[in-house]
Amino acid sequence: MNNKNDTINWHPWCDETFQKAKNENKAIFIFVGYKLCHLCNIMQEEVLNNNKCIDALNKKFICIKIDKDERPDLDKYYQKVYKLVNNHIGGWPTSVFCTPQNKPFFARTYISLESDGKNIEGMGFIEITELISSKISLNNADIYKNANEINGFLQKNERPKEATLLKNDFIKNFMLQVKNNYDKKNGGFSAKPKFPHTSTLNTLLNIHELFNDEEAKKMLLHTLTNMKKGGFYDLKNGGFYRYSIDESWKIPQPEKTLYNNALLCELYAKASVAFNDKSFLQTAKECADFWLNSMSEDKLFYSANDEKDKTNILIDKKIQTTYSSMMIKALFILGKYDEAYKQKAIKSLDALLKAVYIDDTLYHFTYLNKKPQTKAFLDDYAFLATTLIEAYNSTKNEFYLIDAQKSINKALERFYKNGEWNFNSNEPIIKADILDTTHVSAVSIMVDALLSLGTLLNDKKYIHFAFKTLEYNSYELGRKPILSPYMLNQMFKYLNIKNSF
Repeated sequence: MNNKNDTINWHPWCDETFQKAKNENKAIFIFVGYKLCHLCNIMQEEVLNNNKCIDALNKKFICIKIDKDERPDLDKYYQKVYKLVNNHIGGWPTSVFCTPQNKPFFARTYISLESDGKNIEGMGFIEITELISSKISLNNADIYKNANEINGFLQKNERPKEATLLKNDFIKNFMLQVKNNYDKKNGGFSAKPKFPHTSTLNTLLNIHELFNDEEAKKMLLHTLTNMKKGGFYDLKNGGFYRYSIDESWKIPQPEKTLYNNALLCELYAKASVAFNDKSFLQTAKECADFWLNSMSEDKLFYSANDEKDKTNILIDKKIQTTYSSMMIKALFILGKYDEAYKQKAIKSLDALLKAVYIDDTLYHFTYLNKKPQTKAFLDDYAFLATTLIEAYNSTKNEFYLIDAQKSINKALERFYKNGEWNFNSNEPIIKADILDTTHVSAVSIMVDALLSLGTLLNDKKYIHFAFKTLEYNSYELGRKPILSPYMLNQMFKYLNIKNSF
């Protein structure tokens, strides 16, 4: 996210930086975004590159810039801060101001340069920084009281309500909630902007196959058919865009992400078999081919592109363990119907392991031919494990199964305790949730990996860890399954196999 004209003195996220803020009694400004974020880049150019802002930030603040894809743990933390401060979810950029003791007290998303003159919500960046720096220098009691209250909420670790018996009847709530959100005309589960909600679609496919549910089949087929007609789907080059700006899937937000295409590629491949629809298989192949031909190098996959400027397409060249694992898994699934994709999957998986698994340590991301620095989070272990299991099922190469077991064991050691999972293992500790948002919950993917590994090895302990995770989350899963469709799938899977152990 660094800009060549950016002269703000950005500091790293580390103890030395926070000690500097304390010693100099300066507020901390934290800017969270990512390379291809449109509003992040606008705020960078129009606000953070402004000389008056640069001067104020360098003199009166300690500044930290965070790439959400490089540090998803910190991003999750500051999204939680934003929600606490504003009572609704945020987005990117995320602009946070903290006390010199690193306790947040103010959070916005995009902040314009100048105030709009209407109310406090319309304050511009220049006015905000002047006000905050003045109050911090005067040790304003209200700011510190507010910061302490927010910090207290952040430290709370709420336990779930009592456990609920796991049962297939959870499907009733799920189908009711899905139908309430379903767009009968266009397919999908929201108004504009419209996201694909791949986890929900996968669960509809599973429900149809397990219970022969015709309503699930109808919603799924209608949505899959409409999504690939063009607009949200790129008919010329292949691949899906990140979301549709309108309800009818016609006007795309012109950015393609690896995770979106990987998950949709897998879904369309599975649906092609379930419904004997060759057009779905063709869509899956075109998704894979776009990334293989246009968004990869040395068998490794780039994370995203931005096609707003057709003459100068921006590419995020991070090699991310989680997203790459998703696409490689999709390639193995495609390989069941076309051997060429299986061979490409093997080569890509071997290249990924070489790039991010070094000296028995898994890393979150890297760049081509660079040494990775950030150690893996829960989602990296989870998605890689499910991909390694898919690789084993496809090739019967036991080294993949051994690596999957190592990944799962390490994740259990680092992130698991009594049914609860943390996303990371360093401060600030972030509890991993079961919500399927931009992509599938890492907790649900880990349950998938545990159940699969336990079945393959005939090992009850992995099934037990999966059950304890499901049980820990059973109250919310039973009442709001629409928020965690992938975990609902894993509950079906667990109930199907538990009697064999």
